[in-house]
Amino acid sequence: MNFFSRLRRLFRIERVIVKYALEDLVLGSSRYAWLKGLTLLSPTRWLNETNRKKPRGERLRLALEELGPVFIKLGQVLSTRRDLLPDDIGDELALLQDRVPPFSSAEAVREIESALDTSVSDAFTEFDQTPLASASVAQVHVARLHSGAEVIVKVLRPGIAPVIKRDVSLMYLIADLVSWFWDDARRLKPQEVVKEYDHTIHDELDLMKEATNAVTLRNNFKESTLLYVPEIYWDYTRKNVMVMERIHGIPIRDIPAMKSIGMDMKKLAEHGVEIFYQQVFSHNFFHADMHPGNIFVSPEDTAHPKYIAVDFGIVGSLTEEDQHYLGENMLAFFQRDYRRVAQLHVDSGWVPADTRVSDLEAAIRSVCEPIFEKPLAEISFGMVLMQLFHTARRFQMEVQPQLVLLQKTLLNIEGLGRDLYPQLDLWATAKPYLEQWVLERRGPAAIAKKLIHQLPLVIERLPEVPQLMHAALKAQSQMPVHLQSSPSQPKSQQSLKRVIAGAAVLISGALGASALLVSDRTNDLPWGIWLVLGVGSVLLLSGLFRKDN
Repeated sequence: MNFFSRLRRLFRIERVIVKYALEDLVLGSSRYAWLKGLTLLSPTRWLNETNRKKPRGERLRLALEELGPVFIKLGQVLSTRRDLLPDDIGDELALLQDRVPPFSSAEAVREIESALDTSVSDAFTEFDQTPLASASVAQVHVARLHSGAEVIVKVLRPGIAPVIKRDVSLMYLIADLVSWFWDDARRLKPQEVVKEYDHTIHDELDLMKEATNAVTLRNNFKESTLLYVPEIYWDYTRKNVMVMERIHGIPIRDIPAMKSIGMDMKKLAEHGVEIFYQQVFSHNFFHADMHPGNIFVSPEDTAHPKYIAVDFGIVGSLTEEDQHYLGENMLAFFQRDYRRVAQLHVDSGWVPADTRVSDLEAAIRSVCEPIFEKPLAEISFGMVLMQLFHTARRFQMEVQPQLVLLQKTLLNIEGLGRDLYPQLDLWATAKPYLEQWVLERRGPAAIAKKLIHQLPLVIERLPEVPQLMHAALKAQSQMPVHLQSSPSQPKSQQSLKRVIAGAAVLISGALGASALLVSDRTNDLPWGIWLVLGVGSVLLLSGLFRKDN
């Protein structure tokens, strides 16, 4: 796109901003409010007084729809940032639909043949020229392979990449201007929002990446009776073309159709929640675009319903730390342990380290206690997370994009679950997964596994232990008495004692193990020897690797 094309597009954006009075959203009552007067010179303003008087959320949604598919997708990304947006704007943006007319079948065939380096007739025995569905980035056609398998062929819209590049570059420019003129921009971080969108939209332009996501999810649920993920045909998949098994299921919104065949709606709703928690806490890889258009239900077993997922362009995963703090937060919340929730926010780094835990606890309590006035079956985890994000934002909370993706996914799952079965008790369904996950991460088996994992490091450093003990004892004996008793030394001395104690215990265990093995009395070490080695390892490592040591 050349300079003049971008300039024309910028003028087009400016007209839409004036048409829907978006300058009032940005400038508001800021010190630059006088700039709003410049719109008085624009004919666009006087021709659109009706549009300019609509509610602000509706005006923003209409503007994004008028600016086209790339901006619509930005609005969809924005709609997930409930931690940043007022409710009226978030609710309107959630109504945005990514619907555009299909491109011609001739263009689709040309793109497919170029990508596969063969004709459509050679690649498929059948190819439906009429698109099954069309969106801003891609459209899909039904086809059949020579093996007889019925498939879906997804092909990127021709020329979409430069259009996205142009519009995203303009979004960065607009974000910079908004940051300059909008007093509230520091909190809403428009550059960060555009950067997040830039990453998301470019991921959707790589169908190889989407195919990889699908395979990962399929492998995670390979033996599952809860979720089916279609097969990817790698021989026919390229960066701009993806071929996937065609599925036949009932759209999740078609509740009358499911009820008509005797589907167990309670189990179906519970299975959706179970799938979410399995993805987050067992697999740490979750489908992050679980809106109704991407979910179907298999009609085969109505007594034990099975979901079918499609469209894997957006996925998420959490760091081990965020995963831990999220699970602990959920458990603490439902135990109404707000002190624990506040402490977890500080420990995780979600809020600054100097945050007063008591202040954060009080803020969380004031928001969350009213939620518990409802029956547990009516409480929404997604809304809980949203409320926590809103509250913690007052304490400069930095919400990570992956956590926002997760919160959006959870809201979708909960909404679908309660549409299917209004009496769904999310806590009763989720609690076993959370408790089992905590047990697996913090239970005896987890500790033993960690010890075994660290044992090679301990053994590698074992020959150094006598020298370390000698040096430590020598340093201790040479230290002036007034320094040995100095109040500034307790942490270092505690570490030193841990090193000495751990080394002593470890050497004892190692000598015992060596004696048994050398004498060939047994091929397996008794559990007592392993216990001694484990305790010594913990003491030694906790002393050696303290930050203050």
